[in-house]
Amino acid sequence: MNQIPSVAFIGGGNMANALVSGLLSQGCPSTQLHVLEVAEALREQWRVRGLSVASAPDASLSEQQVWIFAVKPQQMREVVLQCKPWLKPDTLVISIAAGIAIKSLSDWLGSPEQPFERIVRCMPNTPALVRAGVTGMAAAAGLPKAEQDIATHLLSAVGQVVWVDNDQAIDAVTALSGSGPAYVFLFLESLIAGAQALGLSASQARALALATLAGSTQLAAESTETPAVLRERVTSKGGTTAAALEVFSKQAFSTIVAQAMAAANDRAAELSTEFGR
Repeated sequence: MNQIPSVAFIGGGNMANALVSGLLSQGCPSTQLHVLEVAEALREQWRVRGLSVASAPDASLSEQQVWIFAVKPQQMREVVLQCKPWLKPDTLVISIAAGIAIKSLSDWLGSPEQPFERIVRCMPNTPALVRAGVTGMAAAAGLPKAEQDIATHLLSAVGQVVWVDNDQAIDAVTALSGSGPAYVFLFLESLIAGAQALGLSASQARALALATLAGSTQLAAESTETPAVLRERVTSKGGTTAAALEVFSKQAFSTIVAQAMAAANDRAAELSTEFGR
């Protein structure tokens, strides 16, 4: 993309910070970025970085080609309606609020009779803070390819982008990659605690656990083999890995993971009902 659009971040928290940092690192001028944030301390941080700021929606929003809503799901409807007076027909709206369906956004920005359709709903994850994230994205029906490309360019500043077909798929993305870092951190905590119980120091356990996870995911990413095949190659019959995997199997590890992801998916759907009216 040769021309970087002007972007308003509505909400100036962690995810906005990740996206802005990624865009600036790619050469986006700070003058192209605007942040709407109610907290004075955060506004000052953005101001120091050269971005324009506002404490409430105003006419400056109408000057931005893209709006990125980065607020909590329970705040979305109120914030969207506050911003709506400055919406233009050609504004591209991107939402990163969990559980808020495209239809809800379309109706709030337009009306049930004439919904606003220039919308992308996405679900990034916290590794975006170190530009190693992955973002699931879904577009409103009929959104032109060029607008999808703009959204891809913006979210790619913090990692990979994967397009999916609809809101239901975004709920599944939420259950996998959106909530997934917490699952990984829990596993990491457990590895470190287990290693310490076996006699390693905290620093030794942490270094070994981090390197094991990082190396294993890199191997899986670069290999043409499936994770199942890679697992089998580590597992010698009657060996140490087989003994460990037998415990995982007896405790129904795969079932527990599937149940946890189903719970996250269901909660995402509940958020849509709860806050999407």
